[in-house]
Amino acid sequence: MGTAIDSKAAAWNAEEVKAELLKKYPPKVARKRAKQILINEALENETPEISANVRTIPGIITMRGCTYAGCKGVIMGPTRDIVNLVHGPIGCSFYAWLTRRNQTDAGPDGENYMNYCFSTDMQEQDIIFGGEKKLAAAIQEAYDLFHPRSIAVFATCPVGLIGDDIHTVAAKMKEKLGDCNVYAFSCEGYKGVSQSAGHHIANNQVFRHIVGENDEVKPGKFKINLLGEYNIGGDGFEIDRLFEKCGITCISTFSGNSTYDQFASAHTADLNAVMCHRSINYVADMLETKFGIPWIKVNFIGAAATAKSLRKIAEYFGDKKLIARVEEVIAEEMPAVEAVAAEVRPRTEGKTAMMFVGGSRAHHYKELFNEMGMKTIAAGYEFGHRDDYEGRRVIPDIRVDADSRNIEEIEVEADPTRYQPRKSPKELEALEKAGYQFKYYDGLIPDMDNGTLVIDDLNQYEAEKLVELIKPDIFCAGIKEKFSVQKLGVPMKQLHSYDSGGPYAGFQGAVNFYREIDRLVSSKVWGYLKAPWQRDPQLSASYNY
Repeated sequence: MGTAIDSKAAAWNAEEVKAELLKKYPPKVARKRAKQILINEALENETPEISANVRTIPGIITMRGCTYAGCKGVIMGPTRDIVNLVHGPIGCSFYAWLTRRNQTDAGPDGENYMNYCFSTDMQEQDIIFGGEKKLAAAIQEAYDLFHPRSIAVFATCPVGLIGDDIHTVAAKMKEKLGDCNVYAFSCEGYKGVSQSAGHHIANNQVFRHIVGENDEVKPGKFKINLLGEYNIGGDGFEIDRLFEKCGITCISTFSGNSTYDQFASAHTADLNAVMCHRSINYVADMLETKFGIPWIKVNFIGAAATAKSLRKIAEYFGDKKLIARVEEVIAEEMPAVEAVAAEVRPRTEGKTAMMFVGGSRAHHYKELFNEMGMKTIAAGYEFGHRDDYEGRRVIPDIRVDADSRNIEEIEVEADPTRYQPRKSPKELEALEKAGYQFKYYDGLIPDMDNGTLVIDDLNQYEAEKLVELIKPDIFCAGIKEKFSVQKLGVPMKQLHSYDSGGPYAGFQGAVNFYREIDRLVSSKVWGYLKAPWQRDPQLSASYNY
């Protein structure tokens, strides 16, 4: 089967594009990058192997974030009533201050610290003489001002380099304050190859210090936790609306629109529904091991995927009224989706997209592009692991390298009093015989068309070269790539923070996305756009005496 890419740049095929991307690199670098640039040949059950979760080559301008960004910015940032105190220079604090448009609804009297930027603001003298006293003072000041239930401390690179013992400081302050849970995250930016390490560190500490703290039984039926949903642009609000409409009770969300008590009560749910498995599967596994709560993979990006996920949750509980109600909700929501899809599809059919986002989003958003008749010709992750590309079945074959060993693996055992399997072995077996899958997800590669490109850890040079060679109708990534891609005359949509749009989850989110992408790919303005160096490529200068 050929590997030609059906695009405006018909002269190029996948092999030539890959060769062109690699041509600029020194031989050693090219050999390494060749393993991370894959021409998809996934047929039936044979999935090609890709090199992923490896260090970015020094000198390459990567699109990745750091370990600190994954811990503070992604996992803990969307939680409104925990004071997130960054121990380090002010630049790191500002970077993770509401940059992802995580929304929250604290209500008229609720606590919300997300609009504050808490930092120890380390200076040169703190680097030289140590910052532990300054950290203790900052914790005390935050407590005196806000009296929060919890204060989380985050280490940035200088803290790890000088050796401040943030965990001891946190433990002493927790004992001193009494009614405030203080704990720390050793999430120095350099600690992992990408922000993925920060997710793992955050998962461990949340589970160790918060989960299981509140045994109060919450009201409601069909109780679930939604893991890996960060309420960007209001996605979580739309999913919550659907849960409420169906009669499903969401005990906690990790961590969009979340609270300390949600984390503390997560062990009282009966099912974990995992959206972004890369950022949160560690908590899902630990909740199952310690408390007996099974987990399933869901996806609320795309109308068809949303319907499938709601049905999957209802099937797990096996309640006929819930199953019927879910079908009613789907029937009520789909006509509006189908009407807008029919309206935009004549303009979007056959258009091409590229997506390089996070650790699940490229896979999730492919569903929405499919619904619009658009083809994803190149995709990849910034911080994905091999299982995110190839499926969970490859985990036993993944070699644990030195960078992965750098991240703590906490030992979790069944809770002696609170471990309670939500389903008996017989019930689980019956569900699995009927085709139900627990603890499983397919990767991105099997869903990509044959002959398309799958690229891990795309960098700035490769992004611009891809756009130049293939000219997709839309490019989806993050803020670092946005303006350079637009200057090449191609519309660019941020799928990390949605620019100023959203929500894009659920049925209403699909409608919003259809209209937004239709607006972008149907606009003629991009064809007229010329960067200054394209209008006047030759620079000239003269001496002025």
